[in-house]
Amino acid sequence: MERADFLVIGAGMAGASVGCELAAHGRVLVLEREAQPGYHATGRSAALYTQTYGHAVVRALTVASWDFYTQPPAGFAEHPLLTPRGVLLVGRADQSAAVDAAFEQGRRLTPTVERFDAARALERCPALRADYVAGAVWEPDAMDMDVHAIHHGYLRALKARGGTVVTDAGVGGVARRDGLWVVETTDGRTFAAPVLVNAAGAWADALAGLAGVRPVGLVPKRRTAVTFDPVFEEADLAAGLGGWPMVIDVDETFYFKPEGGRLLASPADETPVEPCDAQPEELDVALAIDRVEQVARFHVRRISHRWAGLRSFVADKVPVAGFDDRAEGFFWLAGQGGYGIQMAPALARTAASLITGAGVPADVAGLGVTAADLAPARLRS
Repeated sequence: MERADFLVIGAGMAGASVGCELAAHGRVLVLEREAQPGYHATGRSAALYTQTYGHAVVRALTVASWDFYTQPPAGFAEHPLLTPRGVLLVGRADQSAAVDAAFEQGRRLTPTVERFDAARALERCPALRADYVAGAVWEPDAMDMDVHAIHHGYLRALKARGGTVVTDAGVGGVARRDGLWVVETTDGRTFAAPVLVNAAGAWADALAGLAGVRPVGLVPKRRTAVTFDPVFEEADLAAGLGGWPMVIDVDETFYFKPEGGRLLASPADETPVEPCDAQPEELDVALAIDRVEQVARFHVRRISHRWAGLRSFVADKVPVAGFDDRAEGFFWLAGQGGYGIQMAPALARTAASLITGAGVPADVAGLGVTAADLAPARLRS
């Protein structure tokens, strides 16, 4: 049996980041079921940092992650983690009230957001159809994220602090014995620690079941994305493609953004599924194409690449980060939804601080986040 102070299940962004933070307080073992960390949700992200997206708690954790992303620790990465992109949240005339509400919500924590009329929206993204867009919210400081660099930066830092990542380590059994959580992998290896961190992503409720812990009602939801070379209705539109912002429907029925010289698009689907290696459905691919062709002056003739990922939510769409009130030493770090990477630094710091008994970090608490907001007990009242 291999012993540690903290045993983390899952080496995606959540597990890697909290493992890195915990490694400053004791020996950390991170168990990953796949051959490579980050195969599932982490490796299939839209890779956008936006402070105006999600529940108020999510937005606060995202704002609290800004300093880390713009000034990472020395040696964390070889180049900037964020690069300018901007987000344009667009709406038709019948969506004007939703656009106004998004503007009011966004500027509470992010005063740089602006309310655009149709003309200014088209200046930011000339490919938009003038007869579709009536107004927009502009978030100038939204950024593209280098997810690979962030994830691997955390994994390197974890190992530099003495932590260990064990791959091909699917969990076969979990039990509490003599003050320790004992995990047996499917190939017969055994690991133990007094604290077990459930960072298993879409499988977090399933892991809890193995441990005899009540689930939190986690629902994995499939999201589809495609990339393609657009065929423009006017040739001169192609020249500025790389500088376009990410364009998102205010009711989140589609989005598109530049990606490696092409465009990435999604129908923003949220189809409940069982935990799995998610694959795209043809209907969702067709919806992505149809929706972006309605709003923009280009057409999709051929898909370059298609994929799907899982975004896992609990009922209130706020992440779960806290000790289970009926299972000593069992700490939940789950339900990050589609926001996990943009808020990873602050959520990891907060989780590690709660695990070690220090409470919510002062900067995060100053943005209105409490331990009760994140605690699993809130979902069982």
